[in-house]
Amino acid sequence: MTSFYDSLKYLHVIAVALSGTLFFIRGIWMLADSPWLNRLWVRVVPHVIDTILLLSAVALMLILQQYPFVHAWLTAKVMALLLYIGVGMIAIRHGKKKSVRAVAWITALLLFAYIVIVAWRHDPWPL
Repeated sequence: MTSFYDSLKYLHVIAVALSGTLFFIRGIWMLADSPWLNRLWVRVVPHVIDTILLLSAVALMLILQQYPFVHAWLTAKVMALLLYIGVGMIAIRHGKKKSVRAVAWITALLLFAYIVIVAWRHDPWPL
């Protein structure tokens, strides 16, 4: 079971890194009005990575028996994730003005950093 857990954790961490990196790059492309942002793979791959990320998170939660609304750090992480998703959608596609999208992108990056720190420290107040 330990090797399965370790593999699952590595998969989750790799998905986190890929998801964050792609979000950062997509934000740069959004600010630059790059045509890359409209490429098919750029619209599809993040969803695939985020699905792997979510499924591995649920599997880790079940294996570790640590659940939102039971463990404060996980509750904070899930709540921040929901905010990250909403703000990220504004940043990449749904913000009407570039200035709104830029502020949303920076906010989403800060939320992403918070999620990573909370996950690492298992503490909802990581600072």
